[in-house]
Amino acid sequence: MPRYFIEVSYKGTNYSGFQVQQNANSIQAEIEKALKIFFRIDIELTGASRTDTGVHALKNFFHFDAENLPDDNVLIDNIYNLNAILPDDIVLKRIYKVADNAHCRFDALSREYKYFIYQDKEPFLADRAYYFPYKLDIEKLQQAAAAILNYQDFTSFAKRNTQVKTFQCRIFKSAWSIESGTIVYNVQANRFLRGMVRGLVGTMLKAGAGKISLNDFIAIIENKNPSAADFSVPPQGLFLVNVEYPNSPQV
Repeated sequence: MPRYFIEVSYKGTNYSGFQVQQNANSIQAEIEKALKIFFRIDIELTGASRTDTGVHALKNFFHFDAENLPDDNVLIDNIYNLNAILPDDIVLKRIYKVADNAHCRFDALSREYKYFIYQDKEPFLADRAYYFPYKLDIEKLQQAAAAILNYQDFTSFAKRNTQVKTFQCRIFKSAWSIESGTIVYNVQANRFLRGMVRGLVGTMLKAGAGKISLNDFIAIIENKNPSAADFSVPPQGLFLVNVEYPNSPQV
């Protein structure tokens, strides 16, 4: 059966995460509803990268299988109509046909996240960044971020009851920067564990605020004990910014 990829962007404030859940509103449920209204068939989506309650995405992907859909050019022309059905905080960027065995989750080479922090009160950032009005040593943050590149076992930064076969992740990028007055952590890896980015950010902030040393931070990684990490940073600062595929998203 023909397979299609959907590229999507969304603001996660009003949703209980990416994936369909009982008695909760999700990104997936809203998109499936819109597709059913437009194409008049039931469509079940598979997601590339799950995001938690309140987390945003600049670029994420779904795939689905369906017969007798219009060709790619017609699908492109109908994106406007599909977006008119969707809530204002979810946008479909494109829908396109891919190889029948393409898989938006398993074919992904990497995922990339950014976490945004602001230190001066700003009402227009409150739902898209974390207000952290305490003194931060950016150099210590950078040192902690660089240390992460030396490790592959991130057991310490997986929330409890995470059901995975391995805690191994290959980190390709880990760095802090300043973007438009916000302090931003940028991390890219082949895969992420549940709660991993927020755990990394929260624990690095403790180092940046002088509550723990760099050696303490490294010890938290090496001891593989999630109770030592800090997962308390809120979801609104976290954005999935890219999912990378071989050659291009069109697999």
